[in-house]
Amino acid sequence: MMGAIATMFAAAFAQAAAPMAKFQAPGFYRMALGDFEVTVLNDGTVDLPVDKQLRQPAAKSIQALDKSFVKAPLETSVNAFLINTGSKLVLFDTGAANLFGPTLGKLAANLKAAGYRPEQVDEIYITHMHPDHVGGLMAGGQIVFPNATVHAGKADADFWLNQVNMDNASADDKFVFQGAVASVSPYIKAGRFQPIEANGELMPGIKAYLTAGHTPGHVTYTVESKGQKLLLLGDLMHVAAVQFDDPSVTIAYDSDSPAAMTARQQAFADAAKGGYLIGAAHLQFPAIGHLRENGKGYQYVPVNYTQPR
Repeated sequence: MMGAIATMFAAAFAQAAAPMAKFQAPGFYRMALGDFEVTVLNDGTVDLPVDKQLRQPAAKSIQALDKSFVKAPLETSVNAFLINTGSKLVLFDTGAANLFGPTLGKLAANLKAAGYRPEQVDEIYITHMHPDHVGGLMAGGQIVFPNATVHAGKADADFWLNQVNMDNASADDKFVFQGAVASVSPYIKAGRFQPIEANGELMPGIKAYLTAGHTPGHVTYTVESKGQKLLLLGDLMHVAAVQFDDPSVTIAYDSDSPAAMTARQQAFADAAKGGYLIGAAHLQFPAIGHLRENGKGYQYVPVNYTQPR
């Protein structure tokens, strides 16, 4: 009798076991930068066959991934950065929306989870016009950020929004042109697009630097307040496990590999020497940290978790 009762209770407890949750916390992380507030927004992750995309022997890439306890295909973060200057709400890149597969497109929801609404965004600075950076500008054929002005490198706009270039592109590349046109053109038609043609200050505390290589008009940005500085790399790097140790390694996505390598090497050297923060679209979320020189490469030191105060 006692054995039967014990079996019954065991079965009841087994049936009451909690199911696996299988969802992540909202993808935003917040920190102070001087008088500014930085909110990193995650758009999701995408699996990339980086062992085949990095321009070095696949075995060497796999060895570097193993050293960092990851593997190919590499689950790669897609991030954007929201800066509250106190007078302006400024967004750097917008994620992919539906242009890059079902595992992305979470930026709008994470923006709202972070306490903001799309209509509050004043300025949007695009690093380049690849789909995972501009896709979030539109949703269902509608402008997502109705009060924002979009800024991007003029050379990128001239290249990716050019119908002749699209017509001459390979079948694999046409979707990049199509995504740029669908995402950016509505803002141009609404008078809410301004090209960036030179290095310089865009507003107090925010500067643009032309860093062509990954794309013809790739732009990196610095955000600075009270002597604290954050460099937003865009796609100057993709694979932390490889490119911090060896910044000379390029990737198939680069339109001009030597120029992309030079821009990355310079940015890394400047950040390490200056001791300022870096943030990047494809660093592991929350994607902010410092660089320390380490032989011919660099050691990445993620920021310490902090509570807003």
